[in-house]
Amino acid sequence: MPTPTPATLYPQATAFHFSVTFGTTAADADASFQEVSGIGPEFETEALPEGGENRYTLMVPKAVRQPKLTLKRGTAPLDSRLVAWCKAVLEGGLAKPIYPKMVNVFLLDPNGRPLRCWNIQNAWPVKWEMEPFNSTRNEVAVEKIELVYSMSVREV
Repeated sequence: MPTPTPATLYPQATAFHFSVTFGTTAADADASFQEVSGIGPEFETEALPEGGENRYTLMVPKAVRQPKLTLKRGTAPLDSRLVAWCKAVLEGGLAKPIYPKMVNVFLLDPNGRPLRCWNIQNAWPVKWEMEPFNSTRNEVAVEKIELVYSMSVREV
């Protein structure tokens, strides 16, 4: 058996080769995204002054917080399941219940196989906007979707 090298233990992944799925079935896959950000938890902290010690304050953990998951892409067709979900949640005016979804973000190897997966749980849209239109630029119209979620789990 050959000795593992750093290249085999830690394959170099390119940040531009990724995919995003919504829900748990293949039908829940949607169009490609230009950018995905906001994956990963962080601790909220509270500063406590040290009793009798004025040189520093203690930072203590409060709770784990999830940032908003931000997805950017070219304008999607109206028959997109993601567009239908965003319309139902954000244009429904709370007349109907909000149904959260599971979102998976896959970082892919050159052959399209997953190297890493982040499972985003209980996600639902809170913002859906178009990036500015600008007559002096020759760019694709980009929509931005922000999702809140309860937790992210790094798999693989």
